[in-house]
Amino acid sequence: MNLKLIKGMRLVAATHNPGKAREIEALLDGHYRIVTAGELNLPEPDETESTFAGNAMLKARHAAQVSGEVALADDSGLSVAALDGAPGIFSARWAGPTKDFALAMRKVEQRLEETGSRDRSAWFTSALAVAWPDGPCVVVEGRVDGELVFPPRGDRGHGYDPIFQPEGSDLTFAEMDPAEKDAISHRGRAFARLKAALID
Repeated sequence: MNLKLIKGMRLVAATHNPGKAREIEALLDGHYRIVTAGELNLPEPDETESTFAGNAMLKARHAAQVSGEVALADDSGLSVAALDGAPGIFSARWAGPTKDFALAMRKVEQRLEETGSRDRSAWFTSALAVAWPDGPCVVVEGRVDGELVFPPRGDRGHGYDPIFQPEGSDLTFAEMDPAEKDAISHRGRAFARLKAALID
């Protein structure tokens, strides 16, 4: 079977987050028709794996099997060195059922204060999985290192972007132009690997 993504084909993005879907479409250069699991009313599976790659594969396989189409899933999150890698795979859960990332960022700041550590180093990880309805699944990962800044700055991006300043930049992800962020982000790096593996 041909494990390639053909330009113009429809891909199911295994997400209920419209912001993430737009980012995926941009990172694939607009060559694919992206429809989200949310738009198709697909249920969200329980993320029971202990790694980003495991959860990305679980979400992609689930969306592919339920929709009968090729599906793409991203599992990503923020890991903080002084918090032993937390929130990590629980990054979205720290924002609670309403996905309130202002709350999640306050929680990160409070936990850091509780440790008494001055270490503000952190990294974002993105695992991308593409699954075919009849079985195979390809997974790649990207990572970007940086440091946390408080209070949050910028109103672009999503999630923890306002408190994350990547290495070599004076701006947080939320202050960057989206194309500038995509060029260096964890998701941008993962997509570069995905394109190398699956797109001619």
